[in-house]
Amino acid sequence: MKAEIAIIGGTGFESLIEHGEWLRIGTPYGIPPPILVGEIRGRSVAFLSRHGLRHEKPPHRVNYRANIYALHTLGVKRILATNAVGAINPDFRPGDLVIPHDIIDFTKSRQSTFYEGEPVVHIDVSQPFCPEVRAILIEEARKHPVKVHERGVLVCTEGPRFETPAEIEMFRRLGCDIVGMTAAPEAFLARELEICYATVCFVSNMAAGMQARLTVKEVFDVASRVSPVIQQILSDTVWRLPQERHCPCSRVLKDAGLGGETPNR
Repeated sequence: MKAEIAIIGGTGFESLIEHGEWLRIGTPYGIPPPILVGEIRGRSVAFLSRHGLRHEKPPHRVNYRANIYALHTLGVKRILATNAVGAINPDFRPGDLVIPHDIIDFTKSRQSTFYEGEPVVHIDVSQPFCPEVRAILIEEARKHPVKVHERGVLVCTEGPRFETPAEIEMFRRLGCDIVGMTAAPEAFLARELEICYATVCFVSNMAAGMQARLTVKEVFDVASRVSPVIQQILSDTVWRLPQERHCPCSRVLKDAGLGGETPNR
């Protein structure tokens, strides 16, 4: 089975897929969670729950390389992701949606590249999130009665703990707007395989030091409230994505190093 588009998100988003079949796919990097392959409005789409179907993998233990490579083997050219984030910028509030344009990677122990030997490859991430996909996500998000931030700098931390107030203050001084635990190295791995990647983030809480305490319950409460809107945005975006890609993501390996070949192929 093949899929041209993938959705990476949490439990519940699999309901978007019609005529789906669950697959287990082995990769050189391990076995990812089961992937549901089917259709959304006539387009072939794969759904992958990055934390597993029972949310059993904490963010620092997600096998990002296996996840992205499995989608690559299915033929995926575009990934639409969702992320829960905390707000660092006080103009961002719980329940808001953010389509980030840039990212800072503060993870510590994750395997963040497919290119660990030959060929030596240095990919360009001047636009870490696909501009073509971002534009459509923004247009579709605007149609809903929810506040949408069309730009934002996302900082990704290791987890699974929440950040300290001092860390959040540091990120604020660095120019970060939101903080999460899952966009890196996901976005970078997709770029290494010339897969377009963009994400819809929902603000679940104010970051540490900006509210009295942080709980997982508030994350799930906000997620349940905004999930129907995000699902509609994803469905409409899938339907609107053009067949041909004209973004830099599709040719990033051309000038990335010696050979510019996809790994393990």
